[in-house]
Amino acid sequence: MRILAIVKRIINQFRRDKRTLALMFLAPLLLITLLTYLFEGDTVKPVVGVAGISDSMVKELKANDLTIKNYSTDINVNDKIKTADLDAFFLQNGEKIEVTYENSEPSVSKEIGLKLQKALMQEQQEQVKSQAKVTGEALAKAGVDPNSISSLSNGAEKLTVSTNYVYGDKDTNFFDTISPIFIGFFVFFFVFLIAGISFLRERTTGTLERLMATPIKRIELELGYLIGFGIFALLQSILVAVFSIQVLDMMQNGSLFHVLLITLTLGLVSLALGILLSTFANNEFQIVQFIPIVIVPQILFCGIFPLDGMADWLVWIAHIMPLYYGANALTAIMVKGEGFASFATDFYILVGFVVLFVVLNIFALKKYRKV
Repeated sequence: MRILAIVKRIINQFRRDKRTLALMFLAPLLLITLLTYLFEGDTVKPVVGVAGISDSMVKELKANDLTIKNYSTDINVNDKIKTADLDAFFLQNGEKIEVTYENSEPSVSKEIGLKLQKALMQEQQEQVKSQAKVTGEALAKAGVDPNSISSLSNGAEKLTVSTNYVYGDKDTNFFDTISPIFIGFFVFFFVFLIAGISFLRERTTGTLERLMATPIKRIELELGYLIGFGIFALLQSILVAVFSIQVLDMMQNGSLFHVLLITLTLGLVSLALGILLSTFANNEFQIVQFIPIVIVPQILFCGIFPLDGMADWLVWIAHIMPLYYGANALTAIMVKGEGFASFATDFYILVGFVVLFVVLNIFALKKYRKV
């Protein structure tokens, strides 16, 4: 009977806690649905620019599931790859093909390389068959039996391939290109967790209530918390970024200052969001409950999983995730080595998230003002 009494108490406790029930039964369904749509998206063919490539070779490349865009030979290949969002470029000059990979996704570069080799083999086989046919017909007209010739010179072109990379090199791997995202994620996650729990303690210990009983304005209180916690977010951002780059030797082609700028801004977004959501929690466990709803979707839509080929409504979800913009900016800095202009839009959107969450926090604090 005593065991039954304990069971009943636990059941009643969960039944009264609607948030925990939703976390247990609805959150897994939501996340597994998102994952299903993520991995069942349409496969996107790599996009390759070509110049000077024969029509037959272009046909072979298309047959190997590559999307081909034709350009003139008098262009800057690297600039064209960046501006036209190409995955690679094939430039043929005589018997030499110069292959340039964008290489921000090494797996795509390897896929294109394999398909190019396959297309080259098929092209050479067709040339050999065509040349052998022409030679055989010529010998037949001359009254020579082709079968009596032990070997025929096929005269087929022997193409040579040289390889270049816009970003990284042949040794660049998948982790090199997503490691900047992990820097942003860990800063975002731990600042969110610590800020939420710390602000919750300010409430549960009565500190916030006492502060709200003074003439202090809500915006002053909010900015005070933001700056106070922000100092530690800054220190964490510096530690994570410098350790990752200097100790773990992560790829870093851009400015360290820009890396710190984005990680700090991400930390401020997470800080303001953590403080905001903590106003809806009554204990530390309820703060943790927000992780599957707030943090996990950030991972799914920040770029670790390719967004190409997703349904439009999934891409729309990605664009309301702060980490999506932070990941874009960090990738542009650390992998592509680009300057502020390339990620300025992402930076300003992150600043917009900070302002939005701060404003919402100011309104949320109103319910704690008793006088």
